[in-house]
Amino acid sequence: MAGLPAAMAILMDTFDRYAGKEGDKKTLSKGELTELLRNELPGASASDKAAVDEFFSMLDDDKDGVVDFKEYVTFVTALTVICNQ
Repeated sequence: MAGLPAAMAILMDTFDRYAGKEGDKKTLSKGELTELLRNELPGASASDKAAVDEFFSMLDDDKDGVVDFKEYVTFVTALTVICNQ
């Protein structure tokens, strides 16, 4: 598998590896998102609680207290656009 299908598979696999450790397998809790950031984006500062809280709040578009797959994909897309500039 190469190209876009491979990228989509990685995106889904990464979400699935972290989601559900603390509850619903279709969402990321704040702790799960922190772990994802720490492991998948080592340059990101996931140790500053206030920054993580603010970032989580920004990603949690519908303010339901979790980050669902759509919100996660929106984040990855925005990050990809920033990296491409």
